[in-house]
Amino acid sequence: MLFDLRGRGRRRTVQAIYLSLAILMGGGLVLFGIGSDQSGGLFDAFSGENAGGSSATDSLDKQIQAALADTRANPRDPEAWADLAIARFRRAAIDGVRQDGTYTDDAKRRLRLAANAWERHLALEPKQPNVRAANLLVQAYGANGLNELDKAVRAKQIVTDAEKPPSSNLYAQLAVLAYQAGDTRTGDLASARAVDLAPKEDRKELRRTLDVLKKQAAANRAQQSTPTPPG
Repeated sequence: MLFDLRGRGRRRTVQAIYLSLAILMGGGLVLFGIGSDQSGGLFDAFSGENAGGSSATDSLDKQIQAALADTRANPRDPEAWADLAIARFRRAAIDGVRQDGTYTDDAKRRLRLAANAWERHLALEPKQPNVRAANLLVQAYGANGLNELDKAVRAKQIVTDAEKPPSSNLYAQLAVLAYQAGDTRTGDLASARAVDLAPKEDRKELRRTLDVLKKQAAANRAQQSTPTPPG
């Protein structure tokens, strides 16, 4: 039985499975940065703020203005652009997420501004891209946000590569996100790495689960690309 929780090894496998399923279903646990010691996700977006309150939005608006001033004063500083991306993401998340996890149109406009700042950060070719910002941009580019999954994969690769020691869970998440984006090569490489990093007793189950999720992602993409017949 796939979700039989008996045994320590099986519990670890189920954890990886749930994390992978979360991405395939459009965000889920990735919202909270689960599977990594790196900061990121909606918990990080709300940290230190009174979520939804006017004091929180006022504070974030001031942070955005301060970050903008930094980018104008230091346009070649990649961290200034990363800080701006983080502040803009937090502003979108704090009042623009519906109960089902999707973003409102107004929030998506803020996510686009966050993405623009992130792309400026990457264009400056920092030695190590900002992992905290990358974790947040995985969500911004996700299916519930800007729906630019290829860019979500790129951000997830930064998060996954930065994790020390490397995480089987993160590679499993990256694999499923890549499959969802139609990037089979990256998905297969990340899947193989996830299996290699998993405890020996878990590898067969994890490999089978990732294969199932790969096929499910392909089926979902095919269904989405099939035109709806006229009524």
